[in-house]
Amino acid sequence: MDNNSLIRQMPVSIEAEQALLGAIIVSPEAFDKIGGIITADDFYVAEHQHIYTALIKMYNQNRTIDVVTLVNTLVEIGDRDEAGGIQYITLLAESVPSASNVKDYAKIVKDKATLRRLIKVCDEINEDAYSETDVRTVIDNAEQKIFDLSHNSATKEFRHIRDVLQNVYRDIERLAETKGAVTGSKTGFSGLDRVLVQMGKGDLIIVGARPGMGKTSFALNIATNVAKSTNKSVAIFSLEMSGEQLVTRILSSEAMVDSHSLRTGQLANEDWDNIADVISSLSGCEIYIDDTSAITSTEMKSKLRRLPNLGLVVIDYIGLMQSTSNSDNRAQQVGEISRNLKIMAKDFGIPIICCAQLNRGTESRPGSGKRPTLADLRDSGSIEQDADIVLFLYRDEYYKDISGAEPSPDAADTANTAEVIVAKNRHGSVGNIKMGWVGQFTKFRTLEDDHGSN
Repeated sequence: MDNNSLIRQMPVSIEAEQALLGAIIVSPEAFDKIGGIITADDFYVAEHQHIYTALIKMYNQNRTIDVVTLVNTLVEIGDRDEAGGIQYITLLAESVPSASNVKDYAKIVKDKATLRRLIKVCDEINEDAYSETDVRTVIDNAEQKIFDLSHNSATKEFRHIRDVLQNVYRDIERLAETKGAVTGSKTGFSGLDRVLVQMGKGDLIIVGARPGMGKTSFALNIATNVAKSTNKSVAIFSLEMSGEQLVTRILSSEAMVDSHSLRTGQLANEDWDNIADVISSLSGCEIYIDDTSAITSTEMKSKLRRLPNLGLVVIDYIGLMQSTSNSDNRAQQVGEISRNLKIMAKDFGIPIICCAQLNRGTESRPGSGKRPTLADLRDSGSIEQDADIVLFLYRDEYYKDISGAEPSPDAADTANTAEVIVAKNRHGSVGNIKMGWVGQFTKFRTLEDDHGSN
């Protein structure tokens, strides 16, 4: 098959490529209009790729761009001889209809390049399908490739502050009209919501605690609150427990039925009534559970794209997620995972709550020094860096239980009290919020007299 036949079959506009290059040669300031939109790979003709690469080099070095200097640069980098170069470059400069249409030429070139990439992706999907590997993997990979192509083809330009100010003012007006109703999601715990205001769109929220502190229960309580109050889809990725174990916890918490009784089946008539009511209520909620072990962020992304009206994602927990990195360094792997989760939250425009384990170092510190800090996040400092909000759970009674210490006079109060420590809040203040903890129901609750302290 000759080259002309191949060009006719592939999506390509040679004229647009020539016009785009000619516009830049005639009017080098045209680069300012297409910066970041076009890359050398967007050109179909290899010769045009070389010319554009040379133009980029000259532009970055603030060198004068014209026919003579461009040919000289091409000769320097070994892409052309001077005799053949000047004739074609001159042709490009003379054939451009108008340099003022450079953005239109760039759009045509970009669109044709995107179509060619789509053809290539379809060929790869075709090969994967013929390989007869795991069907779910093939579909997930196919969705990811299409998503990446769509996402990477989108570019954003600078926006003047006046345009952004208009959007912000409209948001403030909406808040005033709705008497403070927020566009994000509330946790359902009034004390915590007063500090956070909301879980914003694109927020990565880390809930850190030592094992047994109740971080899974806390995340599930928030997930259930959001599902019931917003009617949006809530996705829960449970890497540690099965879906049945997870739902048993939710039932215990919502129906206020002892979790031990649920596991043993020793239930009173009243318990059965409460369970029936909660099952009826939760069945109407858009809660979706995935208990795949060692899942990757790419697989999560693929599954989330199929959920309608997504409002919140809960991941339990980051330490069990699988990395796509080839590195053997777990800190680097977790760093990659946390970055991907932040990008995922931003791409979907939703808050993501991710549970995380803390280092054992918290348990060796004396007295109240056991309260966790950002330095206690396990595996990687990238978690702290990528997170918009970091919450720690702390209960004094937990350490008394594991140490076998004698109950103090105020043990009755502390046994049912937990602290939510807002250690990082990119949007506002930090502080400690007292909350109620009902261990037998694996449930956190708002204290009537909570007021939050900064």
